[in-house]
Amino acid sequence: MKILYAIQGTGNGHLSRARDIIPILQQKGDLDILVSGIQADVSLPYPVKYTFKGLSFIFGKKGGVDLLATYKKSNLKQLFKEINSLPVEEYDLIINDFEPVSAWACKMKHKACIGLSHQSAVINKKSPKSKKADPIGKAVLNNYAPVTETYGFHFEKFDSNIFTPVIRDQIRNAVSETKKYYTVYLPAYSDERIINVLSTFKNVQWEVFSKHTKKEYKEKNIHIRPINNDDFIDSLINCKGILCGAGFETPAEALYLKKKLLVIPMKGQYEQQCNAAALKKIGVPVIKSLKQKHISTIQAWLDSDQFILVDYPNETEKIIDMVLKKHGAVEVNKKAVLGESIYSVKKLKNKSLGKILLQLAD
Repeated sequence: MKILYAIQGTGNGHLSRARDIIPILQQKGDLDILVSGIQADVSLPYPVKYTFKGLSFIFGKKGGVDLLATYKKSNLKQLFKEINSLPVEEYDLIINDFEPVSAWACKMKHKACIGLSHQSAVINKKSPKSKKADPIGKAVLNNYAPVTETYGFHFEKFDSNIFTPVIRDQIRNAVSETKKYYTVYLPAYSDERIINVLSTFKNVQWEVFSKHTKKEYKEKNIHIRPINNDDFIDSLINCKGILCGAGFETPAEALYLKKKLLVIPMKGQYEQQCNAAALKKIGVPVIKSLKQKHISTIQAWLDSDQFILVDYPNETEKIIDMVLKKHGAVEVNKKAVLGESIYSVKKLKNKSLGKILLQLAD
């Protein structure tokens, strides 16, 4: 069986999960890997056949996505060329982790595309949603990488096609100990903002992994480090607690390691707002932003010894086997693939995604 595994390269979580999924897929068939996106700090120790720019969201420094920078870096003409050039018809099975190039190529060429991602779980009707209405964010999440079938990973099994997180072997096999520092990963905030707020807690040692520096330095009680996968894992394994965005992989790994967790969802990021709702449901504290007005909540979290007990068994191969059994070498008809979609390929060619980004920027 010839398999294409397409991975979103905008965030680190997709590639971190892929590190454990790829070896399993390699055992099951002839595997090619596709990565699109330009924002990840994690590399893959496997040969990647297709590397595309795709459509990446650019992190800002004030707690959200920098939508103007995202729009400026978007080359929709190139994106359409990438979609049109990808030979998805040569594959028996396409597995997609929220990756737009392969998803839209399958849609154009009437191929089945199997979504295996956290986003597939977030859009499920039974998963927790943000109370704040965000129709554009919801539309982007539903149509950024359209698929024909969805299987998802979430903090809980909210539905029959939702599974608990893939916890990478580096975390599962780690010998964890609790040291006195706290690990911080808030890529949408500037170092200056983080230092300004966290230096308030003078007796706390913070280890901050930053997307905004290439040089390690210390200021007051804060150690700023450039992002490195192995260094981050070591810090996470041995920290007292973690303060991070409301992404998926990092909070899931913190929960698995029985670490105290406090999350700040990115502004204007519907997926993270939904993640925050799911985490709050199981007892994880959430604050809206990294500002002085939330100092008391952060202090209460620091003073607490509470962690959330979760059960995340290693079911990755079982899930892959189920997907292969149900969808290996499956074709779908034109109507099923092209069905109802807010943003068709024709509209994509006419830069509707660019218009969406401009709407968001407003």
